[in-house]
Amino acid sequence: MRLWLKDSERRPDPTPVKTDDRKAIIVGMALWLVALVLLLIFAPQLMGEAHQWWLYACVVGLALGLVALVYTNHLHTRNHK
Repeated sequence: MRLWLKDSERRPDPTPVKTDDRKAIIVGMALWLVALVLLLIFAPQLMGEAHQWWLYACVVGLALGLVALVYTNHLHTRNHK
């Protein structure tokens, strides 16, 4: 196996696939929201067993998803002008 190829030996790079990353982010946020709702239903048991950090994990997942959604939406609108 060779670790280095000359430029003349390289194959051309494939064309990039057009994707809409916002859909994947929205699906992920929806899953975090479902998890949060389910955990809120069982909140008394979570508090008794010291697992309340699971609630915070869902909230942080939603917040990071929102940041990612704003960022990718900004990139999407900037690239399509």
